[in-house]
Amino acid sequence: MSVKLSDKYLSQFISGHEYTNIQPAVSAAHRQIVERNGAGNDFLGWIDLPENYDKEEFERIKVAAKKIQKSCDVFVVIGIGGSYLGARAAIEFLKSPNYNNLKKDTPDIYFAGCDISAVSIAEILEVCEGRDVCINVISKSGTTTEPAVAFRVFRELLEKKYGADGAKERIFVTTDKAKGTLKSFSDKAGYETFVVPDDVGGRFSVLTAVGLLPIAVAGVDIDSLMKGANDARLAYRDEDINKNDAYKYAAIRNILYRKGKTTEILVGYESYSKMLNEWWKQLYGESEGKDNRGIFPASVIFSTDLHSLGQFIQEGNRNLFETVISVEDSRVQFNIPHDENNIDGLNFLSGVDLNQVKKTAMLGTLLAHVDGGVPNVLIEMKDRSPYSLGYILYFFELACALSGYMLGVNPFNQPGVEAYKKNMFALLGKPGYEAMKAELEEKLK
Repeated sequence: MSVKLSDKYLSQFISGHEYTNIQPAVSAAHRQIVERNGAGNDFLGWIDLPENYDKEEFERIKVAAKKIQKSCDVFVVIGIGGSYLGARAAIEFLKSPNYNNLKKDTPDIYFAGCDISAVSIAEILEVCEGRDVCINVISKSGTTTEPAVAFRVFRELLEKKYGADGAKERIFVTTDKAKGTLKSFSDKAGYETFVVPDDVGGRFSVLTAVGLLPIAVAGVDIDSLMKGANDARLAYRDEDINKNDAYKYAAIRNILYRKGKTTEILVGYESYSKMLNEWWKQLYGESEGKDNRGIFPASVIFSTDLHSLGQFIQEGNRNLFETVISVEDSRVQFNIPHDENNIDGLNFLSGVDLNQVKKTAMLGTLLAHVDGGVPNVLIEMKDRSPYSLGYILYFFELACALSGYMLGVNPFNQPGVEAYKKNMFALLGKPGYEAMKAELEEKLK
């Protein structure tokens, strides 16, 4: 098993009978998932996706990835939220956060349309100067402001550089299967399209074409990624939390939430985990944060953030708990050199693998934070492989669905996300929002 949960650092915070007492709630939420009768049940397509994905499209993704690798130096992925976080998380976790600076036979990959920033888009355009470019725009509708603006910009760049016919061969679109502005436009323009499934929400979509095409372009073995996710699907079928680590994680979160632990900090010990943490934050924040409920998801990279947030975690408000991901095999060994003069007093570490120092720092931090009153969940990940990543992605998705149902919310909608969009459209003068524009402008006075 590539992912293993340890509760050894929870013994002073959760008693054995509490696991027994929460099992009925876990079983009830489990039935909502497997019987598909809970709120948002029309967005449960991710459950069996690792086995029942579109095999023909999957092969097209691999062919398109090879084409992109051969024809461009820069690949621009355009999307926001779940339309880019999963792909970026996988690329940085499996390759490097410095992926674009590495020597490789795959294109540099940049992400656009994930903010409203003139600086960001201008800088990516500058990167593209004098280089061959392909783009992948990812949007269910094609009308979301951030990616729609970026698509305009980069489509114009490609059409000026290669002409309409040449650009057509460099634009790849991931959108609705049959409807929507972007789908209609793409069919008319002759772009190759891939599908955002109707029954898979954005934050659960990393194992669809949404994530798989950029991940494949980076040279990742997506067959292995899917195999890991499918093996996790098979492993996490039992409703008994003593036999299902994904369900146990969800149960632990809910037990701690009921004790006033309203903030969860996901802890990584490598810089390559940073974007995985960001993906996790959207998954849990957007799924659980509604109806005035939910655990606030935060994240850190230790030991870096021990020197900025460590004091608060150690001795601040006791409303938080930590979930620590430990990657057991990092693929790289680095022995600390010997210094004849021992200027820094560290010769006791001469010849020691830096991974061992990191592991010791993690164990010391776990003990210190537990002693400081912070519950710690430890998730041990076998290695940094596509298989193990697929495994943990499914682990978190399944635990999130169960946890949301245990909280009594719909884990698959996001009604609050629309509030800022409506205000922005009104203030920008979008047709049809005239009355709302006047009302908001009056408030701003």
